[in-house]
Amino acid sequence: MQTYIVQKGDTLYGISSQFGISIEDIKLENDLNNNVIFVGQVLRIPTVSTTALYIVKTGDTLFSIAKRYDTTVLELVKLNNLTSNTLSIGQQLSIPINVDNSTIDYVIYSVKVGDNLYSIAKKNNVTVNQIKELNNLTSDLLSLGQQLKIPISTNIPDEYQIYVVKEGDSLYKIANKYGMSVSELLEINNLSSTFLSIGQELKVKENYYSDISLGAKCFGSGYKEPNYLTYTVKSGDNLYMIAKRYNTSIDNLMELNNLLNTNLFIGQVLKIKEIE
Repeated sequence: MQTYIVQKGDTLYGISSQFGISIEDIKLENDLNNNVIFVGQVLRIPTVSTTALYIVKTGDTLFSIAKRYDTTVLELVKLNNLTSNTLSIGQQLSIPINVDNSTIDYVIYSVKVGDNLYSIAKKNNVTVNQIKELNNLTSDLLSLGQQLKIPISTNIPDEYQIYVVKEGDSLYKIANKYGMSVSELLEINNLSSTFLSIGQELKVKENYYSDISLGAKCFGSGYKEPNYLTYTVKSGDNLYMIAKRYNTSIDNLMELNNLLNTNLFIGQVLKIKEIE
């Protein structure tokens, strides 16, 4: 159990966001009948939240909310002191959290404005899949105030070593060289884009890494970088047209050319495919 001394300007909402605990849990723990607090007041802060905050949206009903959060209408009515089943858009509801006996250590995080699963995962050095599995999420949609279990330890394995980016490198080339995917490199290195800089350090799979020349080890002493069929972008071109013309896909073109979006510029040289 933690304690917190109320400072000037504090609100229950701000304190709840700071500690990742719902307002309702703080009020229950401190026997508060309303949201009024005063400077110097000592609040007990529970270490694990038992409720989450939900903001009512268009089309919501108590039944649909109860079903979504694996609870009952009666529990929602009781917890929120409701006198009817009528809801209003923007209304705040406390949602009971089912306490489990999971052996995974975790902390509670309260979803804030602008959050998404990727940004939360990156901030806490975990993966999106870890968060979804621990919270039984079936989609990437989050709601303001929703409370998520965040695993304390990451499942990213330790068997990674460091690769130093060299001139001419791209994530596609590095991933291909070390038997990885571009998305795997992005995830384990917490990268938000595919842009690289010379000298940048990246985690790569240890079982592929060696001080021995990769060219000699993996491809023989006569190995050369592959040649590519290229295409120079002209006025009116787009990735769909180019992919269709060369019987490939937009995804392949984007990955091969390290593109973050489908925007092209006249004169841009695109790799299409490897040639002999």
